[in-house]
Amino acid sequence: MSLLPPCALKGQTVAVSVSNSPDLARLGLMESHVNVILGEITRTVLASGGTLAYGGHLRPDGYTTFLLSELRRYEQGSEPLLTVYLSWSEHQHMTHDELAERLSVGSWARVLCLDSDGQVIPDPLAGRGTQPSPALAPEAAARALTAMRKAMAQGTNARILLGGKRSHFSGTVPGLMEEALLSLESSTPLFLVGGLGGVTVDVLRALRVDTCDWLPPDPGAEPEDPRLVQGRRLLMAAREDSRWAGLRNGLSTEENRRLAATHRPAEIAALLVLGLSRIATAQE
Repeated sequence: MSLLPPCALKGQTVAVSVSNSPDLARLGLMESHVNVILGEITRTVLASGGTLAYGGHLRPDGYTTFLLSELRRYEQGSEPLLTVYLSWSEHQHMTHDELAERLSVGSWARVLCLDSDGQVIPDPLAGRGTQPSPALAPEAAARALTAMRKAMAQGTNARILLGGKRSHFSGTVPGLMEEALLSLESSTPLFLVGGLGGVTVDVLRALRVDTCDWLPPDPGAEPEDPRLVQGRRLLMAAREDSRWAGLRNGLSTEENRRLAATHRPAEIAALLVLGLSRIATAQE
């Protein structure tokens, strides 16, 4: 695999959207496969002068912690290599000391704490006490997550999706589905890595990028969450809209099908390089 030329992505921020896939076990994969792929994506973007963005949480068992550990391998310039978007629903209940500890992520990253409208809070520690606040109601939490995703969409230049929950999520539709919809709405290049299964496969099928027939039906699957069905309908409507212009990711139809099916880190990275390089060349 050839990396993008140094500085090819200078000034570009690539959003990575990843959450647990319910399909890993029946695909013969483990969580470690997800981490290897994330490591390859990190290497691909940072080696070419770009930076990463991730919307999630700061708990020690999450993907944010893994990404932070990966950043320590790279030389740092004046700018952070990773921007973490933290929704109001993720941090509003935290005490002063708890949030202060979570915000200590090192010089490799910056954390943007957002309010309920998705605006950056200049001093997120101001006014916090020693007792945690009650968690938000589900409807308010869903609105806060949508606001965070919109803010993230406005601050990034491409988005990569992999995995994703089909149930037990907090938004009005599955998180990765909403992020796909926002990318399409803003004409942001969208890369769909389907080989880990999860809701990314539902996005691929709804947008008719690939049928993903390699993923067999799950006889033990729970009934579909109505919010999943709604998200699929919204994606199908976007695909049928007269303004549909594809994923805008620099890849051909066949190349997007390869990206949809593979779980091999090197092949995923190679296809990302190919698409991102074509986009960078077109912008020159």
